[in-house]
Amino acid sequence: MEADSRVREGFVLPLMEAFYTIQGEGVYSGQPAYFIRLGGCDVGCVWCDVKDSWEAGSWPLVEIDQIVDQAAAYPGRLAVITGGEPLMYELGPLTSRLKDLGFKINLETSGAHPFSGALDWICLSPKKFKAPVPEMYAKADELKVVVFNKSDFDFARKESAKVAASCNLLLQPEWSKATQMMPLIVDFVKENPSWRISLQTHKFMEIP
Repeated sequence: MEADSRVREGFVLPLMEAFYTIQGEGVYSGQPAYFIRLGGCDVGCVWCDVKDSWEAGSWPLVEIDQIVDQAAAYPGRLAVITGGEPLMYELGPLTSRLKDLGFKINLETSGAHPFSGALDWICLSPKKFKAPVPEMYAKADELKVVVFNKSDFDFARKESAKVAASCNLLLQPEWSKATQMMPLIVDFVKENPSWRISLQTHKFMEIP
């Protein structure tokens, strides 16, 4: 029971992996970042490239002080909290301690759970399978829609109408469908110049 309580309060979290690398996607692509990948996801995208993250119980519960100490060992001060679905957890304690050490904190989320934490940048990547909670749209700094098939363009248009005018709009081809979908994405962005293309550059660089 005590462990369950500490998870609910955000003092221990199921940590799948944590590593220092280069952000490969989105607006911050190309910048060094410390990734904190939490285990657990109830969205279940069929094309997810980290399906091992879905089962929270598969990963050890780690004290947030240990997570932060490991992040602080590297020179970069950009932390990316991802998953799984990180907003399944209370992120206040983790983000507060990262902030104390001068980190800028980015979140990658489907938006399907209530917001928590002290965050500097929110990448909202909504999924058809489980809609974001309404509050997430106003908080999004970056709307990243993964394009798996042609219907995702209509989905992208509908989702973009829900975010603030200042939100960055990005289309990203699903890796296995990139060859098929990229020409369509290019044409879409040329016709809709408020959108940009995001590529998974870390996969081209063959880094985590």
